[in-house]
Amino acid sequence: MGLKLILAAGLLICGLAFVVQWRANAQERAAEAETPPAGEFVEVAGTPVHYRILGESGPDLVLIHGASGNLNDFTLGFAQRLAEDYRVILMDRPGLGWTGRPPGHGGFWRNQEEEPRTQARLLLEAADRIGVTRPIVLGHSFGGIVALAWALERPEETAALVLVSAVAEPWPGGLGWTYRVNGSLPGGALFVPLVTAFVPESYIAGAVESIFRPQQAPEGYAEHLGVGLTLRRQSLRANAQQVNALRPHVVEMRQHYGGLELPIEMVHGDADTIVPLEIHARELMKDVPNGALEVLEGEGHMPHHTQPDAVIAAIHRAAVRAGLRQAP
Repeated sequence: MGLKLILAAGLLICGLAFVVQWRANAQERAAEAETPPAGEFVEVAGTPVHYRILGESGPDLVLIHGASGNLNDFTLGFAQRLAEDYRVILMDRPGLGWTGRPPGHGGFWRNQEEEPRTQARLLLEAADRIGVTRPIVLGHSFGGIVALAWALERPEETAALVLVSAVAEPWPGGLGWTYRVNGSLPGGALFVPLVTAFVPESYIAGAVESIFRPQQAPEGYAEHLGVGLTLRRQSLRANAQQVNALRPHVVEMRQHYGGLELPIEMVHGDADTIVPLEIHARELMKDVPNGALEVLEGEGHMPHHTQPDAVIAAIHRAAVRAGLRQAP
């Protein structure tokens, strides 16, 4: 009797695992069909990098998105406005959107994250191949620490940084349990497929609401972004591994901020609870020799959507300070 129970339990577990993986596969196919690549690809050492270019003239401006996102985060009108004055280059970060993960990263048994300098090197190589020269680099949220890594890798060839609600400094305490679970080997193998397969729409809506709080997300934001791309198993693992392992890399990078002499413009809301102003923006201003900070009163984590004029003005200031535009 005991052996029969064990066999029945084993068959049940296998059946449930099959259903989960089948459902996850179906959800991923649907997400990719709903949000196909918006741009083109360049291959860097076997890794496809997805990019999109808007605008044909003006200084080069690279936009780097945050955690759980992709380049579509900038194309709900924001990047189109910038294309009037800049050649705007948008890139998906490794493992997110349509950019792949470099060899040795991701998968069930490879738990190595793409730390900021690794991401910056991949995006830099892609930028070189598509003819980007002396760009202004804008990074939002997690993209901010990648923008800082970009400047540390190429200080003489980066015109300026614009950091929007940017991760920049070490923070006290830990992160949420979902990052720890999804970023672990067991969680990546067992829990992540369940999320991909069965996450409810109400959870997605709540997550988007929390990112924009205290403001509201623009109508159609989730659909335009393509949240289903973020919920793919590979992207969930990549995002969790990158965020979960980030802090030691920020500690190391901070030691080199004093050598960044290029102009740095920061825009940060004082109501941002995801990347707090006092921990990141205020502290970075003490560490860099040529920084300027604009604090947006009452603003949360997504000012490029909720206060785009302020972010665009910061980009123009960076361009003027870098000698790429004339002062108005």
